Amino acid sequence: MAIVAELLRAEENGTISFGNHELAQKTKVEDFEHAGDLYKVKTYQAMTKLEKNSMFLYESVPGTSVIGFKETEKGVSFVVEGAEDAQLTVGLKDDTEYEVSAGGNNIGKMRTNLGGKLSLSVELAGAGEVPVEITQA
Repeated sequence: MAIVAELLRAEENGTISFGNHELAQKTKVEDFEHAGDLYKVKTYQAMTKLEKNSMFLYESVPGTSVIGFKETEKGVSFVVEGAEDAQLTVGLKDDTEYEVSAGGNNIGKMRTNLGGKLSLSVELAGAGEVPVEITQA
């Protein structure tokens, strides 16, 4: 299982892992320093939200657990797990087109809004860990 018991942790490969979709009550970790940035996570069964330097980075409804979240100049990649299907919103570049895939299936091209947010649904119920890749087209 992809539960992150400490709610937010740095991995040896430079990525971060966060969230615990099994918590009954909202729990948060603030001022977590990683690679010169400050992260904040709020997570529980109904929602998981990640901020970097007080800026939106990730949100899921209902809550999810995320392993190996990696940001690059061209996008993000991570593995997500949850008890049920989830709506994910990721903070990226404003008004930019991205190639999106989940669980090895190409979802196609999607464009962020003027706030840089990209939303997608991921089928998680009974799926275990699902890899997600969002790369600038």
